[in-house]
Amino acid sequence: MPESHVVISGASIAGLSAAFWLRRAGWRVTVIERANAFRDGGQNVDVRGIAREVLTRMGLFDAVKAQNTTEMGTVLVTSTGKVRAELPFGGEDGATAELEVLRGDFARTILDHLPDGVEFIYGDTIAEVSDVFDAVDISTVGGLSLRADLLVIAEGVRSATRDRLFGDVVDQKELGVNMVFGTIPRTPTDDNRWRWYNAIGGRQIHLRPDNYGTIRAILAYSRGEDLKGLDRAGALSVVRARYQNAGWEASRILDAFDTSDDVYIDQLTQVRMSTWHRGRVVMAGDAGWCVTPMGGGGASLALTSGYVLAAYLSTNPHDLETALTSYEKWLRPLVDDVQSLPRGLQYFAYPQTRLGLAARGVVDKVIASRLFRPIAAKLTRVAETKQVLPALRDADE
Repeated sequence: MPESHVVISGASIAGLSAAFWLRRAGWRVTVIERANAFRDGGQNVDVRGIAREVLTRMGLFDAVKAQNTTEMGTVLVTSTGKVRAELPFGGEDGATAELEVLRGDFARTILDHLPDGVEFIYGDTIAEVSDVFDAVDISTVGGLSLRADLLVIAEGVRSATRDRLFGDVVDQKELGVNMVFGTIPRTPTDDNRWRWYNAIGGRQIHLRPDNYGTIRAILAYSRGEDLKGLDRAGALSVVRARYQNAGWEASRILDAFDTSDDVYIDQLTQVRMSTWHRGRVVMAGDAGWCVTPMGGGGASLALTSGYVLAAYLSTNPHDLETALTSYEKWLRPLVDDVQSLPRGLQYFAYPQTRLGLAARGVVDKVIASRLFRPIAAKLTRVAETKQVLPALRDADE
């Protein structure tokens, strides 16, 4: 009996997790990635909740833990850098997780441990998709023609293939928050804690250590201008104007971003879809349900989705619709929970006025208190479920 063939579009966490588990389940796997080579880099992600069990089943728990960013807790600071509240390292469930790694390190660890036989096509993207009687035909911009039993779209929040095939069931909700990520040089004043600063006007500044001797910096602000269509220099000019007189490390970060080679600018957008599959096409990761950093848990959901998809396909090898429906039924409650942001979260996270900033400071001190830490741990726990991971039928068993 010939192997079932899956084409996966996207080689980040969701796509690689699907590749790992579907190959283990006996599928022939082809991964298409628009970048010309594997993309390293990226900001912090964490692995929490049931995703830790998925990682354990992959045999990669220790390998990912060894890539830890070195971050050992979180401090909230004033405009002069003075600590006003502290959230110490929280193991599995604190603000800084036990498995706190860079996105690129996490994805590369999965890549380096893929089962033999996974094929990669770099520097190409999907142009057209059409369902035929018993397969899905895929053509690429580069001129390739592929026939598969299943197409997994794991292209991220801005997925073009999703928009073409599922545009009528996609709701992309912009949250009104702009974020600028980048890597900057480490200085003697930096330490191994996540330092978080809020300024009036809905502005945040974050400095986080990494395991490469540099610092991952983030500027995030609410009620921002639309940066779409601007080149990097133009967007950074807008951000610089927004952070004028913000205080703390704003100038240092912006000066470094001017020459950094990995600055990434984004407008936070939640993706909600009424269905994640149609025919022989299914969504995975941010392309199907981007939760954004405000919701948290995106990497954990991405990792888990690959396992759950492969599990149901392995136990329903001749009933694709049942497998994809079961995948969605199992995973959707986790996604819905994380996407349900508390009312008023943006006003609390990005205070606009001095009064709002003062109120935020009071709440921060309560959250950081020893009495409140068990509750705070529950608030930071993501991708939790009382469900049990479905069984996966390994092709080698």
